Amino acid sequence: MTPPLRVGIVNYLNSRPLAWSFLRGAAGQGVEAVFLPPAQVADALAAGDLDVGLIPSIEVQRIPGLTVLPGCCVAATREVRSVLLLSRCPAREIRRLALDENSRTSAALVRILLREHHGIEPECVAAEPELESMMAIADAALVIGDPALTVDRSGLVVHDLAAEWRRLTGLPFVFAVWAVREGVVLGPQAQIFEQSLEHGLAEIEELIAEAATEIGLEVDTVREYLTDCLSFRLGAAERKGLEEFYRRSRMAGLIEP
Repeated sequence: MTPPLRVGIVNYLNSRPLAWSFLRGAAGQGVEAVFLPPAQVADALAAGDLDVGLIPSIEVQRIPGLTVLPGCCVAATREVRSVLLLSRCPAREIRRLALDENSRTSAALVRILLREHHGIEPECVAAEPELESMMAIADAALVIGDPALTVDRSGLVVHDLAAEWRRLTGLPFVFAVWAVREGVVLGPQAQIFEQSLEHGLAEIEELIAEAATEIGLEVDTVREYLTDCLSFRLGAAERKGLEEFYRRSRMAGLIEP
């Protein structure tokens, strides 16, 4: 028997339209969906434990031999709301920064923005994604994904990283892409990723209602987040934003030339 195609899925709200068919068990025969945090999807893909993964975009430059599937991504056109730098002090005064251990792309992005916007390079420490404990060990915290949408911002300075990137470059920011491991030939199965997005967009109101109940947000808030803040198409502007991110990451020593 042909082994199933092992697909790594990030079950955050921001990737749910891309993952909709996989969440619904409608991706077809011969597909095994594995649900993991973003960094773990990248690690499993690099280790050969997955064939395809929705991975942090920075990992395309760190894992040899990957092929990015065209057409689909998780991108922010303006503010993203789910990737936040939270601090007790102005950004220029941050000396120690706690990074969500599940983040790779956002961890690179925040360092670039602090370096280029504020002229600082704080000490960075990986931490479990719990704001109170992160703020106990650092001046600031990087919070990503669904927790960022519901976090209590009271008394904190808040920076939306996608909005900061837009101000810096004028470009959208691509947080995640579908990537295929070296040696994996998808054949007709290459279509299921675009089809999953189409499925999610066709049933977007059902998706929104379900997510709002699960996360505890207002339906209108979830709708605005998915339809106004985010884009799921890897178009020319998104590719340009991705290339600019890689250029600045190289300049900052976050990826190899």
